[in-house]
Amino acid sequence: MDLKEIQNLIKFVANSGVAEVKLETGDVKITIRTTLEGNSSDVTYVQQMPAQSVLQQAVAPQQIASAPAVTPVVDENSKYITVKSPIIGTFYRKPSPDKPAFAEVGTTISKGDVLCVIEAMKLFNEIESEVSGKIVKILVDDMSPVEFDQPLFLVDPS
Repeated sequence: MDLKEIQNLIKFVANSGVAEVKLETGDVKITIRTTLEGNSSDVTYVQQMPAQSVLQQAVAPQQIASAPAVTPVVDENSKYITVKSPIIGTFYRKPSPDKPAFAEVGTTISKGDVLCVIEAMKLFNEIESEVSGKIVKILVDDMSPVEFDQPLFLVDPS
């Protein structure tokens, strides 16, 4: 049994709603366990080789699961506040093409200051800051489409 066949089997089991499957064919033993939600799998693949003893491999669940696995990572930006888009639309940093940008990296902002404009259905919505601080990073390019809850700015509140 090759890796591609094993991955296909894992996908099939994860989508079937079965909690656990054990498969033994010749010198290959596979055990697949899925969570109740069916969005991640634990796999133990044991193959008995004539020249070797037992080979065990764990196939990473994020390679085969439909939903990405969440791994705890210490984020260097965790001390910053993220300003997110409240609506879907097109992000603009300036009120008009001939005007200066509302905010630049390094700009000190206060609560209520306009940070950008998001156009949605021909309406231009001013996005105001809900925090005071200093803009550390602008996460979206000018004139780019944005989604609801997409991070727009990182603000250092200190």
